[in-house]
Amino acid sequence: MTSPSTTAPVEIARRQFFGEGRLPRAMVGAPIARSWQRCAALGLDIAAFPAIEPMTADEFRHVSACHERLRHVSRPELQTLRQEAQAMGSVVILTDPDGIILDTLGDAEFAGRAAQVALRPGVRWSEGGTGTNAIGTALYERRPIEVHGGEHYFETHAILTCAAAPIFDPQGRIAGALDLSGSALADHRYALGLVRMAVEQIEHRFFDEGFRDAEVVRFHTDPDLLGTAREGIFVFRDGRLIAANRHGLGLMQLDWSALNARRLDELFARPLAAEGIVRSRGRRGEPLFARLSRPPALPSPGPGARRGAAAEPWFDPAGEAMLDRARRLIDAEVPLLVTGETGTGKEIFARRLHQLSARAGGPFVPVNCAALPENLIESELFGYAEGAFTGARRQGARGLVREADKGILFLDEIGDMPLAMQARLLRVLQDRQVKPLGGGPAVTVDFALVCATHRDLAALTAAGAFRSDLYYRLAQYPFEMPALRTLADRRAVIVHLLAQHLPGAWLEPEAEAALAAYDWPGNFRQLAGTLRALAALHRPGEPVTADMLPQPIRAHAAAASAAAAPSRLEDIERDAMQRALDLNAGNVSRAARALGVNRSTLYRRLRLS
Repeated sequence: MTSPSTTAPVEIARRQFFGEGRLPRAMVGAPIARSWQRCAALGLDIAAFPAIEPMTADEFRHVSACHERLRHVSRPELQTLRQEAQAMGSVVILTDPDGIILDTLGDAEFAGRAAQVALRPGVRWSEGGTGTNAIGTALYERRPIEVHGGEHYFETHAILTCAAAPIFDPQGRIAGALDLSGSALADHRYALGLVRMAVEQIEHRFFDEGFRDAEVVRFHTDPDLLGTAREGIFVFRDGRLIAANRHGLGLMQLDWSALNARRLDELFARPLAAEGIVRSRGRRGEPLFARLSRPPALPSPGPGARRGAAAEPWFDPAGEAMLDRARRLIDAEVPLLVTGETGTGKEIFARRLHQLSARAGGPFVPVNCAALPENLIESELFGYAEGAFTGARRQGARGLVREADKGILFLDEIGDMPLAMQARLLRVLQDRQVKPLGGGPAVTVDFALVCATHRDLAALTAAGAFRSDLYYRLAQYPFEMPALRTLADRRAVIVHLLAQHLPGAWLEPEAEAALAAYDWPGNFRQLAGTLRALAALHRPGEPVTADMLPQPIRAHAAAASAAAAPSRLEDIERDAMQRALDLNAGNVSRAARALGVNRSTLYRRLRLS
């Protein structure tokens, strides 16, 4: 049987391009022709088998962990497409932004054949490594792509027909790609449409979390499409557009450059209400239906609280002053060191600082130094040249320091950085240049550095476990995040976070008192986890009761109550004695008779009090 994807036009196109050096403009689509040109310029041999270098198990675990949010929001669509893939004898594939396959689901028989051409987790399907293919070419072109049979650059891939689309996050960055791949002999006419619809759902789901401290506007020209994956979504903080989806940009005839440049009042011609659907107009006067969601306000906010800080209720006036001081330092290019116990919100502080700083329009690049394997941290941070080591990408890698250019690099758990890497980081801070691993020219970079740790860096420095020159470079003006137990008004924090996790719910006084009195050794991370658990146990319309609290919190409340019992009894006894004296005009003998105690006992108890 002859595949439609390997019929005469594609055969003629391949002969013209690879045999005669002519560009087959009429025989294949423009994206395929462009991809062939790029691959040829790299010197790829169409008859060779692609040089596939699968990742090690440790490397793949690290990559998977880095893209856990993408995997989480994509999981429902993968499961839905799995049924379609099984019916079509295909597999559905999720990749990271570099084309590394994270998950494959679908027809087991075809999956086995696909593995023979390395279509399996842990393998990178970038255009530079595996030639023209739907995943790599869609990522390069930043658009949905179908690649049928002989349209693949390498001859060994002619057995495949693939359809892929890039997945964009709310800031316009490519988060990964979704692909449906099957045999070139099968009918895949609906594959690209299925992939595009699934990607719409994934991109829509990105907005389900992460924007509780911002204003979210959902809009469309058709009110029936509000609440669906086809609605436009704009996110504003302090009136400035900070996130969007592609449908929203399309409806407003904008592109990703609108982020951090446009404002709410210029995009929507009429004021938006906080509740319900409002008929409004876009910036060109076009009719729109919009719904605005505002962040819940912090109960009884203190003086100096700023709009936009609602998701970080521990930023009381003292915290806001600390943020403002840090902003001025980071704008002056002074590296910052943020310390504090685990769970106190060091990364949240750094992200908020990024939003307030002059570098808000640039990237925020977080790196957990403790999570990076020691043998990978150098290449991850500083990048590497082509062929720098076994398993390196064919085109090398920029490195996270260069990814932070014009923005902020956040090095979490800096105390766990190996000494050799500390020396390289210090050199980068001094020279403002990065030299990739394996050679190549040094590249000038412009970034601000924020480091964080829960460890005592001064003690590590004294012990020789942390470089003193780097420590004094970072600790010019350290900031310490307060532990939750030290905050003056824990009740307000708990009530506010409860409103985020359980809108409309309330705490019984005993439960509220128990939560406020607990020491929270895990700080805000532990509190947020507890509230998520209560959200799962809570029944709508009912209060959160003390018996729903986790056992450690109930035990702490019971112990505190038992310790306080004697003092409460003493207070009751003293009040009764004073009342008896007042009723008997200060006569101790009559007061003692009224209480049924000896006069000496009354004297002794009153003297002790």
